[in-house]
Amino acid sequence: MKITYDSEGKEKQIPKKQEEIPSFAQSPKGFIFELLKIVLIALAIILPIRYFLFQPFYVRGASMEPNFQDNQYLIIDEITYRFSEPNRGDVVVIKPIINESDFLIKRIIGLPNETVEINGGKVTIFNDKNPQGLVLKEDYLSSGLYTNGSEKIKLGADEYFVMGDNRPVSLDSRSFGSLDKKNIVGRAWLRVWPFSEFQHFAAPQYNF
Repeated sequence: MKITYDSEGKEKQIPKKQEEIPSFAQSPKGFIFELLKIVLIALAIILPIRYFLFQPFYVRGASMEPNFQDNQYLIIDEITYRFSEPNRGDVVVIKPIINESDFLIKRIIGLPNETVEINGGKVTIFNDKNPQGLVLKEDYLSSGLYTNGSEKIKLGADEYFVMGDNRPVSLDSRSFGSLDKKNIVGRAWLRVWPFSEFQHFAAPQYNF
C-alpha cells in the first residue's frame, strides 16, 4: 500500500496496482499446455542432434586398449563423413558385423583403392604414392605389440580396412574383410567419461 497526502495534509492511501498473473498459471489446463509446448520445442531441438549429428557410445571390451578402455563413454560425430571422407587413423564406430549384435569401435588403417598387406607383424600400405609399399608406423600401439595375421587385400573404391589397437584380441577386417563406408556410423569425437580422461580425438600423423 502506497501512502501520500492530500491538499489538506492528510494521509491518503492509494492501493497498489494488482500484480498481473500469467494466464497459464490461472488454470491447470493452461499450465499443462505451456509445459507441453516447452517439451515439444526441446525435443525439436534435441532429437535431430541426437539422431543425425552426434550420439553417445559406450565402449565395451578390450579391442581398442590401451587407447580406449572398457566402460568409457564417447560422443560420436555422425555428420563429418557426410561432407568429407574418413582419414587413416580415424577411430570409428561401425554397424554390427556378421553374427555380432553390438556396434564395434575400430581404427581405419587402409583407404579406398589401396592394398593392405599384413605379414611378419607389420602392416604395409600400397597406393599411388607408394607403389612399392610402405610399412605403416603406428605410434599409438602398445610397445612390443605384434599384429598377427598373414594376408593381402585390395580395397575397392568405397572400402576401408579397419583394425583394433589391441591386435591380438580384436575382431576386425582381418576376420570380416573390408568395410563399406555405408557401415561406418561416425568417428570418435570426444571422450566424456571418466571426466579425468576427457579428450578430443584427432587422426594421428603417419610416415607418408
